Amino acid sequence: MQKALATTGANPRRLTLELTESVLVTDIDLVAAKLDSLHELGITISLDDFGTGYSSLSYLRRLPIQQLKIDRGFVQDAVKTVRSASLVENVVRIGRDLGQTVLAEGVETEGQHALLAGAGCVLFQGYLYGRPMPLSDFERHVEVEKGTPSISSELLAS
Repeated sequence: MQKALATTGANPRRLTLELTESVLVTDIDLVAAKLDSLHELGITISLDDFGTGYSSLSYLRRLPIQQLKIDRGFVQDAVKTVRSASLVENVVRIGRDLGQTVLAEGVETEGQHALLAGAGCVLFQGYLYGRPMPLSDFERHVEVEKGTPSISSELLAS
């Protein structure tokens, strides 16, 4: 990995490796060693779809995970049932207490956002904020939102 970083010039602090829980059930000692070495390089380790697989709190204690991503299924149900809301709120609390960033996936309504924000979640993904789009559309969107020309527009003008 060090060679790839040196060759590309990529800043490891801007890289995030997302793992699903199913990857962790193989050889936990081997996975822990590899993740530790990536973390030492400055790469962020994110546990994707937290709660849907073979969840074990020992992963959170044992592995250098800096980010938990709450699965969209939990997010969508959180505004429907007290049990789901409690699960989401507690995942956010556990992540925060362990010094991890918590990101909620699949946020589609203001109600979901309000519940998650109220629990202390600060990172969100979902259709409430935008749908997937081509890069050119995204650049135009950013121009309109920020009121500033995009980098590509500046390059074309020069």
